[in-house]
Amino acid sequence: MTEDMANQQQETRTAGPVLVTGGTGKTGRRVVERLAARGVPVRAGSRGGEVRFDWADESGWEAALRGAEAAYIAYYPDLAAPGAPEAMAAFGRIARDCGVRRLVLLSGRGEPRAVVAEEALRAAAGNAGLTVVRSAFFAQNFSEGALLDGVLGGELVFPAGSTAEPFVDTGDVADVVVAALCGEDGAGQVHELTGPRLLTFAEAASEITRAAGREVRYVPVTGPAYAAMLAGYGVPEAEAGFLAELFAMLLDGHNATVTEGVEQALGRAPSPFTAFAAEAARSGAWDA
Repeated sequence: MTEDMANQQQETRTAGPVLVTGGTGKTGRRVVERLAARGVPVRAGSRGGEVRFDWADESGWEAALRGAEAAYIAYYPDLAAPGAPEAMAAFGRIARDCGVRRLVLLSGRGEPRAVVAEEALRAAAGNAGLTVVRSAFFAQNFSEGALLDGVLGGELVFPAGSTAEPFVDTGDVADVVVAALCGEDGAGQVHELTGPRLLTFAEAASEITRAAGREVRYVPVTGPAYAAMLAGYGVPEAEAGFLAELFAMLLDGHNATVTEGVEQALGRAPSPFTAFAAEAARSGAWDA
């Protein structure tokens, strides 16, 4: 490589600052840590942090984006939720007007409605390069997400039946996101990320049982029963119904395949669920 080519390549790399929406979430926190370790200036956006960012309050988005070179977009509650395409269009317009050069969007694997939101962002973002990261279920949902209480209580109640899922480690997701934010892949890429192995929820519970040294069993329920359970925990009825419908769609079998997305993006194999479970147990995530 000539010196001119090397300089040109360096200029395409993100020097920052980078806005990370959901900067305290499962993927956002890891993205922030990895960017900081690289010396990239980072803005960890959250509802209560120093950089205020709330998906329910568009008025603060411009301030968070102004002067940013890149942004990681992790939409809440889900990119397939009602209102997501409109939010993505608004975010894209503001990012375009603020001169943001690179966008990386977290999306769901096998979610047709999420694709609509992806396209809304792409259409609104102008010349900003957009990379989409479509992810399988996070392994960390069992250790720091919605399924943690079930693990601690010994029963994973979830409407997955016997469908297998290629759970992906959020560390792998964050590594792919950071590589894209830093310009280490071409803009316009769509990465479909999974772990290396299919597991039913019953098999995942068995893996957790072995790692944690405490019995955890999977209890299948219907979608309506799951929605009722969520409502009983105080989740608004509309949101509970949406989540039950979403999980029924995601776990109808069409996602029960493993991809090479992590290896193609990073040049290494994805982390196995067994390694996740061992690390979660070591860290005390499942201590009673």
